[in-house]
Order: sequence, then C-alpha cells, then structure tokens
Amino acid sequence: MHTRESRETDPPTRRETVVSRLGHWLPALAWLRAYRLVWLPHDIVAGITLSAILVPAGMAYAQAAGMPSVTGLYASLAALIAYALFGPSRILVLGPDSALVALIAVAVTASMHRSGAQAVMLASALALLSGGLCAAVGLLKLGFVADLLSTPIRHGYLNGIMLTIIVGQLPKLLGFSVTGESFLSQARELMAGILAGRINSAALAVGAGSIGIILACRRLAPKVPGVLIAVAVATLATSLGDLGSRAGIAVVGTLPRGLPAFQIPLLTSDEWLRLCATAAAIALVSLTDVSMLSQTYGLRSGGRIDRNQECFALGVANIAAALFEGFPVSASGSRTPVAEAAGAKTQVTGLVAAAVVAILLVFVPQALRNTPQAALAAVVVAASLALLEMRGVLRLYRLRRGEFVQALVCFAGVVLSGVVAGVGIAVALALLMFLWRAWWPYTAVLGRVDGVKGYHDISRHPDARRIPGLVLLRWDAPLFFANAQIFKERVRRALDDAPTATHWIVIAAEPVTDIDITAADMLVKLDEELDAMQVQLCFAELKGPVKDSLKRYGIYERIGERYFVPTVGSAVNEYLREHRIEWHDWEDDR
Repeated sequence: MHTRESRETDPPTRRETVVSRLGHWLPALAWLRAYRLVWLPHDIVAGITLSAILVPAGMAYAQAAGMPSVTGLYASLAALIAYALFGPSRILVLGPDSALVALIAVAVTASMHRSGAQAVMLASALALLSGGLCAAVGLLKLGFVADLLSTPIRHGYLNGIMLTIIVGQLPKLLGFSVTGESFLSQARELMAGILAGRINSAALAVGAGSIGIILACRRLAPKVPGVLIAVAVATLATSLGDLGSRAGIAVVGTLPRGLPAFQIPLLTSDEWLRLCATAAAIALVSLTDVSMLSQTYGLRSGGRIDRNQECFALGVANIAAALFEGFPVSASGSRTPVAEAAGAKTQVTGLVAAAVVAILLVFVPQALRNTPQAALAAVVVAASLALLEMRGVLRLYRLRRGEFVQALVCFAGVVLSGVVAGVGIAVALALLMFLWRAWWPYTAVLGRVDGVKGYHDISRHPDARRIPGLVLLRWDAPLFFANAQIFKERVRRALDDAPTATHWIVIAAEPVTDIDITAADMLVKLDEELDAMQVQLCFAELKGPVKDSLKRYGIYERIGERYFVPTVGSAVNEYLREHRIEWHDWEDDR
C-alpha cells in the first residue's frame, strides 16, 4: 500500500500525462477548470461590448477586401470560437484585421470577373493555406520567425499597406467605384473621378460624418464605441431618409440568414499555387501581430507567453475561418483593448461575442440592410489612419538614418510593386541587413585608458596606450564563409597600422559565436602567414562551444592551448611575462 508521501512522489500516470499534453495544446481545458463564477458578469458585459465593435468592423474589412459583408461576420465567428479553445492568451481577440485587407484583396480581385462565390472560395483557400503555415510554425516550435520583421521594416510595410487601403476606400467614401487593382491605377482613377464630378454628396456626407464621429470619440472619449455610434447613426440616417433609393447611396442589403455552412475550398492546382506567395505574406504579417500583441497583454497580466502555442492557435483560427466561408484573420490591435477596457477576464468574452454574432445572423440579419457602404469605408479609413506609423518613422530619421532608409524602401516597395511584392521586399531587406552586419562587422584595435578598467577601442579613445609588439583586435561577429576574408584583411591592416613591429596579435573573440569550415580554413592559412612573419596568433574570451569546434578542426592543437586565454587581460599578462616586459601599468587590475 502506498503512503501519502509515496503517492506524492510517484511518477505521473499515463492519463495524467495525456491530460497535461492535451491541456498544453487546448488551453481552454485549463482556464475552464479554474474559472470563477464571479468573472462571468464581467465577461458577458465585455463580450456584448466587443460584439458592438466587431460586427461593423468585420463587415467593413470584408467590404474592403472585396468580399461580401457577411463573410466578415463568418470569419469573426469562427476565429473567436477557435481562439477561445486553443489560444493561450487570456483576452487576446482574433478576427478580420486591416493589416490583412490589402493582401486578401490581391487574391480576390483576380476573380472579380467571375462569381462572388468564387471570390469567397479563393479567400477561404487563402485562410486555409496561411492557417496551415501558422499551425506548422507552432507545432515545429518555430515561433521565433515572428521576429523576422524589424521595427523599420514593419513601419515601412505597414505604412505602405495602410496608404494602399485608404486610397482603395476613398472612392466608396465619395460614392463611386474604381476598377484599378494597383495603388497607382486606383490613385489615377480616384483623381479622374473627382475631376469628373462623380462624387455623391450624400455618400460623402455620410462617410465624412462617420470618420468625424470615430476620430472624435477616439480622441475625446476613448472608452465610447465610436465605430458602433458612427455606423448606427449612418444606418439610421440612411433608413429614415431612404438615401439608398433617393440619393443613390450603396448599402449592404439584407444579410443571408443563418450560420455559415461547412465548406472545403475547392480550387485547381494552378489556383492553389498562385495563392501560396500571398498566403506566406499573410502568415508572416499575422504571426508578427499575434506575437507582439500577446507579449504586450501577457506582460500586463503577468502571465507566461507561449509564442509557439500562439502561432498554433492563430493557425487553427484561420483554418476554422476557411472551413466556414470566412477569410484570413489575425490578432486585433483595436478590438483587444476594447475587451480589456470592458473588463474581460477570460476567453468567455470571445465566446459571448461569438454568440451575439450568431444571434444576429440567425434572427435579425435584416437589421443592417440599410448600413451604407460609405460608413463601412469610413471605419476602414479611420482604422488605417490610426495604424499609420509616422512618429516611429520620424524617430528612425532622428536616431538611425540607415534604418529610416530601410523603412522608406519597404514603403515604396508596397506602394509601387504591390502588397505581396512589398512584403517580400521587406523580408528580403531584413535578411540582407542582418547578413550585412555579420558580413562587414565592426572591428576595433584595443588599448589601455588611464583610470578606466579593461581595454578599449583606440578610435574612440585616442589617448589609449598600446604595448609595443602587441596588437589587441576585437571582432564583433561570428566567423563564417562570407566574412572570413574580411577578417583576414582586418588582421593584416591592424598589423600594418601598428606603431611597432608586432610579435603577438590577440583576437578579443567574446562576440564570436561560431566558426564554420570556410573560416577555419582561412585561420589555418592566416596562422601560416603569421608564422612566416614571426607573429603569434592568440584568442581571448573564446566561448566553449566555439573552442570545441576549433578542436575538431585541428586548429586548437595547431595554435597551442596556451594561446587560448580566458580574458584579454590574461593575454596581456602572458605576453608581458613571455617578453619579460616590466611595465606594471599594463598588469591586469582585476
């Protein structure tokens, strides 16, 4: 018979192990078991409040992406339920997002000459592909790919996307339509329409008034649901004034009654292939958004952030949206704060909002039939204006001009080459800049500065003193195939610039995190050349794993164990002892 103590130390049973693993991938099991009834009123109020923003925003983003308005509600419904089950974040909200609108529109506009059902099928397929990519990233624990887009790259592509969306929505705001697909063609048609007098004054009044209400609420009363008020006022005005028939304002019309049907996207192999690049761009943008928002709200609540689970949950939400006539979704930077401010405690908030959307679809789909498209365009324009990152770009200009140029290149890529190509340019530029920093790293010859501990860059400290015959060179990057010859050239330059004949060159190698085969071959040749010059090569502060690599390459034995020292100070002391230099000012003062 087991005692209490033995039971507490027994290994977990198979059932406990299964439950633990299932709970990891299905976090709803954990928070439902710990749920407190006292939270329920807060979650219900927050869910109803969230739905008031979610419904008009979902319809607006669907319209902006070239989809029927109802698909925005379908996508919201599926995403809310899926993330409530699989999402690890306490209050993060997923749904249609302005950052994805232009990307979805790229795929949908190709089908506009066909039926609307085909456009829905394409958008659902896009969600299925991007969702599969996100889920795979989570399952394979590759959540770090969300860090692929640096701040300047993100500012550039986001500003480009937002400007593209605004230009695409302005015609609806002004009461006419354009047929162009690219930013430049839409801008030309927009200007031509304005000059030709095609503006519908009633639509302009509705759209401008809606934007005014949203921006005023955002600035003067942030907790007031400006989107809901704007759309409600516009819908009421259109209904009372019969503006749809009298003034020719385009309206949403009666939504299809009922919940979305289960539907697997069926496309040709060529269509699937054409969607792959856009799906990859959507996945990258979505992963970046989810990672940033989940970390922000996770830190506020003091919870641990599981980025891989976030990626998996995002993938499941997109797959769910795809199978129920929706389109790609992402974390919402506008609706999550609404849920938080309304007192959300758990993902029950999302389930309540989903229930409100379902009730609307099943019982009162005609409630929004007179909602003007100009008002929905105003919602998208207002959201895009809020996401334009001007302060961040100006900050880059002040602090780091090189990264400011990166942001401009990405912005121009999105605007001039298209959204998918622009995101591709952004990723390529981010990788290129990373490679460039490792390819041409900073190096510094070190010397001793009076009154300052350690050894410092002589270019920043011209008064630094150097020991005759000793060169201390710091290399600030891994050693690999692309920079191996550059390293060799920097060593030669340091020797040539030395004020006296050199006997030792010490590489301050603390920043060196790896040495590949190409670099190892270079070190062998460099050591041979230095031997011919009667110069000893020495490494200081080299990390253990890198030192192990040199042992496998045979370089460690070639150079000699005594020339791999733990610190630069140790190397200096060793050199002074070997050359019998009585210069106490150079002794290591640790």
